[in-house]
Amino acid sequence: MSVTFAAILVFIILLLLIFMGCPVFASLGISATIGILLLRGWVGVSQIPSTMYGQLSSFVLIAVPMYLLMGDVLFKTGIGADLYDVFSKWFNRIPGGLAMASVFACAVFGAMCGISIAGVATIGVIAIPEMLKRGYSPPLAAGSVTAAGALAMLIPPSLLFILYGAIAEVSLDKLFVGGIVPGLILALMMCIYIAIRVLINPQSAPMPDEVITWSDRIRPLKRLWPAILLIVWVLGSIYGGIATPTEAGAFGAAGAYLIAIFVYRTFSLKMLAETLLTTARTTGAVCLIVACAMVFSQFMNLARVPENLAQFLVSLSMPDWVLMFIVMVFLLILGMLIDGASMVLVTTPILLPVVVAAGYDPLWYGIILVLNLEMAVITPPVGLNLYTLKSVTDAVSMAEILRGTMPYVAVEFACLMFFVFFPELALWLPSTMK
Repeated sequence: MSVTFAAILVFIILLLLIFMGCPVFASLGISATIGILLLRGWVGVSQIPSTMYGQLSSFVLIAVPMYLLMGDVLFKTGIGADLYDVFSKWFNRIPGGLAMASVFACAVFGAMCGISIAGVATIGVIAIPEMLKRGYSPPLAAGSVTAAGALAMLIPPSLLFILYGAIAEVSLDKLFVGGIVPGLILALMMCIYIAIRVLINPQSAPMPDEVITWSDRIRPLKRLWPAILLIVWVLGSIYGGIATPTEAGAFGAAGAYLIAIFVYRTFSLKMLAETLLTTARTTGAVCLIVACAMVFSQFMNLARVPENLAQFLVSLSMPDWVLMFIVMVFLLILGMLIDGASMVLVTTPILLPVVVAAGYDPLWYGIILVLNLEMAVITPPVGLNLYTLKSVTDAVSMAEILRGTMPYVAVEFACLMFFVFFPELALWLPSTMK
């Protein structure tokens, strides 16, 4: 059978399985196994278990359960309420201040755990009722939480960076550090959008009647020290070269338990069992996707799909920015149908050779890829953040969540293209590492 026909058939099978509702890991594994069988016969199929084992035995992947555990423990401590309370007092007299407080609270929480749905659930359950009580429009309130929760994917530690680093063999510590500047700029752009929206329609975010004094703002700052200490503990050890990202994840998980024990006093044997069980289940799901994605990658290498695609696109002699624009639009559309982790694992083996052939840095592409996937979690029909927010509050409808969130897709795409045109800005901080 010709290689081209086998590749087309495998992609058709993959898309059919996904649209039929088959789990992504099964869709990848089944389609790839059929393709390998067509090209290499049963001998090729017999090598699949060793391919899976070889990918799952990567030391980098040990970081996955560490950061998942840290996020779940922090979710149960109640630290999100303190974060939102502090930021809401500091932004009290700014138009749309409570929505901006949601953005920064999600950003800080993301810097502690790296899981977007955890940030949406933690901040949303507190921020949405508070904003609605103050007269904020439901779409504005819902959008600020849903979109800002995605910052956890970009601001380290990030699960998607771990997966990209494992499959692309790019330095994980530099990926983590590289996400800081784009994450902060995106958070700032979200706040600018909120300010413009409220200035155009002041009724969507009435100014509060209460007066917040400087002592009211300064007093709660002492409750931020656990969050600041944990962030410095994790990211500082990575940036300073003291620990690898995997080791820093272990530090972070231990630090999260210490915060639960000594600061919030929410630790119990029941909590310990729940967090360990949740982490084990999620890690198992991620590992299934990683293993099956590696089999799919093996098939694509056998069919020479990445190499042929790279040669074809480079032969078109289009400007580099046009090529990247096409890649970003492709990822945006695909992200509406597939979750972020699967997107990283499926598309990286195909698109990374194209990007490298165009002269771009794989480290930069990893940052841009995750920035693109920020939009995947807030766009239907697969946008996990949308459903997460709806699951934690009945105060806003799904239609209101969608109306409030969709403008942020434009904000995030504008930020994405900014870093496409100015790649050196994303690479500046990693270049200063030891």
